[in-house]
Amino acid sequence: MPFRAPVAEFRFLFDHVVGFNQVAASERFAEASPDTVEAILTEIARLTEDVWAPLQRNGDVDPAMLENGSVRTSKGFAQGFQALAEGGWMGLSAPESYGGMDLPMTLTSAMNDMLSSACLSLALNPLLTQGQMEALEHHASDDLKDLYLPKLISGEWTGTMNLTEPQAGSDVGALRTKAEPLDDGTYAVSGQKIYISWGDHDFGGNVCHLVLARLPDAAPGTRGISLFMVPKYLPNEDGSLGEANSLRVVSLEHKMGLHGSPTAVMEYDGAKGWIVGEPHKGMAAMFTMMNNARLGVGIQGIGVAEGAYQHALAFAQDRQQGRTPLSGKPGGTGAIVDHADVRRMLATMRADVFAARAIALSCAVALDMGKATQEAAWQARAAFLTPIAKAFGTEVGMRVSETGMQVHGGMGYIEETGASQFYRDVRVTAIYEGTNGIQAMDLVGRKLADGGEAAFAIIEEMQGLVEAARGHHDSLAEPLWQAVETLREATEWMVAQEEMNRRFAGSVPFLMGFARVFGGYAHLKAAMAEGGEGPRSRLAAFYIARLLPEHVGLLAHAVAGDEDLYALSVEDLTA
Repeated sequence: MPFRAPVAEFRFLFDHVVGFNQVAASERFAEASPDTVEAILTEIARLTEDVWAPLQRNGDVDPAMLENGSVRTSKGFAQGFQALAEGGWMGLSAPESYGGMDLPMTLTSAMNDMLSSACLSLALNPLLTQGQMEALEHHASDDLKDLYLPKLISGEWTGTMNLTEPQAGSDVGALRTKAEPLDDGTYAVSGQKIYISWGDHDFGGNVCHLVLARLPDAAPGTRGISLFMVPKYLPNEDGSLGEANSLRVVSLEHKMGLHGSPTAVMEYDGAKGWIVGEPHKGMAAMFTMMNNARLGVGIQGIGVAEGAYQHALAFAQDRQQGRTPLSGKPGGTGAIVDHADVRRMLATMRADVFAARAIALSCAVALDMGKATQEAAWQARAAFLTPIAKAFGTEVGMRVSETGMQVHGGMGYIEETGASQFYRDVRVTAIYEGTNGIQAMDLVGRKLADGGEAAFAIIEEMQGLVEAARGHHDSLAEPLWQAVETLREATEWMVAQEEMNRRFAGSVPFLMGFARVFGGYAHLKAAMAEGGEGPRSRLAAFYIARLLPEHVGLLAHAVAGDEDLYALSVEDLTA
């Protein structure tokens, strides 16, 4: 079955679950009318189905290659990117003053979801460019914005982010790349960066690198890091491309998946760069880009999960194997979709994709409302949901893709079916843009530093919905009420811990437990919108009966502290 973009799912979530009506009702996003939203979703769906999805397999079997110092991309990728750029979709949420549409991030998130379902390797390119535009908009000088933003928004140029070095992974403060001031106000940037997604390509135009580096007077650690724009080609005053900058792709990584996405080792040898933002304040500017990207990466996981689910469902509806309880009966298909365990796997995949997508789009709505209202409560909600959206979205991407292989049985292990590509491609999303463990530490550390105010506001919201559901949807409401109460107790425990390592020891299960409960909340909302009868209500009943109970073990783990972890010595682990 060819990929079909889940436009109806986005419309339902926008209208009934994530509160997009509040965004559209704001003065800031008044142009996001129902007709506009429908037209955008429909056009992007057509692009992903007709142009991007056929590139998925190509990117895996015809990977990006480094040839004579230049990157050759997978067949059809340049045309796929050009189709995206020509539609104006690169600037969907970018400032109108620089050529963008200035529409809500929620719409861009839906677009990124569909692009990731169709071809994640290619979708990485616009995601990085979107993040770079966000960083430049908030931190660059007017001259840099005037030069770079229109080109990035039009898709003429693309963007990257350069953080990691061989000795500095998650510990960004250990980086050694240097930036020496030059007489003309620019800087000579020298150093090596690794894991640079889309560090080069053959689409034409410029590749614009945002590079973290140290000035000569930099303090140690992250406080001494500055951010620089270092383009592949030095722009002329009129924006045309001038001479090549002093940088090169040393090599491309050989990866488990994402073969169509060139992951470069970049070498900067006195390359000319322009500072972005204030000296020694580079991490603040880069975090603007990273926070944008973290939601985007969570959405990548969800998009791949959608693709893997559709792939597995089509196989299960077609594959004939053994007798099922429905063989020869009305409604039976004779295919493996009627086997109980296959039906369980497919229902789990479907229910988790819905839950993860609801979390990510709720985060996007909060980002939009924070921008539209400038209210601290919305901004805090967005900040709190970001690590959950990233970590849970990518976990669902991995689980659903792995389950999709299982649905295929032995054929899932055979490359020609394409089932394994979803898993191989999505696996890195739990690692890059801050590992899921780091997301969880951020959640219980920085995001609970307000005494849990943002977390408890969400908990109160969930309890309010459960109260409204009582008397009409008791079979769904009562289990969710108990789950929310358990979540409240776990959150109170986290907030009470002054020793941060006690929080960190249970941070991942806390994040996953929070997501499990929020997923139940989203499913209950869907069932209520449907009136308690119909496919969404039946899916909600499945989720709340079979998946929501996982929160018990997760939250028990979350509040266990760290004593038993460190009671195990290194010697115990190697015995």
